[in-house]
Amino acid sequence: MSGHRTRKWVRVAGTAQICALLIGMAAGGCARLPYTTQVIHEDRRVVVTLQRETRPVPYSHPVQLRTDELAAALAGFSFREKQRLPLRWFAEEVPPKQIFRSDELQAVVPYLVEGLQKAAPDERVYFQVLAPGMNPAYEKDTTAGWIALREPYLHLTLEHFHAQFPVRKSEQWDLRYPALPPEPKTYLLYFEPGRFWETDPVTGQSAVQLREFLKIAIPASSR
Repeated sequence: MSGHRTRKWVRVAGTAQICALLIGMAAGGCARLPYTTQVIHEDRRVVVTLQRETRPVPYSHPVQLRTDELAAALAGFSFREKQRLPLRWFAEEVPPKQIFRSDELQAVVPYLVEGLQKAAPDERVYFQVLAPGMNPAYEKDTTAGWIALREPYLHLTLEHFHAQFPVRKSEQWDLRYPALPPEPKTYLLYFEPGRFWETDPVTGQSAVQLREFLKIAIPASSR
């Protein structure tokens, strides 16, 4: 097969993949997803944006929190990746992992605080904490998720933990064009001290009883 015919075949194949994807989305119905309304901060280390929820959520935004308060709360979160049986039995033997290192909290928390100050009641604060990936020329290491506050509960959802995201699109004739990020995973979250990890009666989701936690996490003299 000549080089011209090869390039033509690859172009047709790539177009066919995209068309198949669009047809599949149309057949399955287009599920509404949260969408970005404002970029709070973006650099090589941190991305923080506001996302509009697709259903009414009675968040307490905008809300004022100090950086030390939010950092103390986020430092208490850990997780396990959700597994099906029988892998779940082995996963439960492994201690939960901390979501954020101290340097990551230092980088992202100021912008999360700003996001909570600017968010509307129907918006959440989405974050990405970035680092060079295993192949830095093509991948970036990404921890991502979102937070929201519905007084007195702080909600956090983790979507990616040190996942390898593409840093740019693939070559023009690559059958995988454009390169797509990995699908979000499902994680089981934990919080310490466990007595502040409760069920929000409105959303039915586990969340941190933030105000009670801050009473013991932040000395009264500094509040």
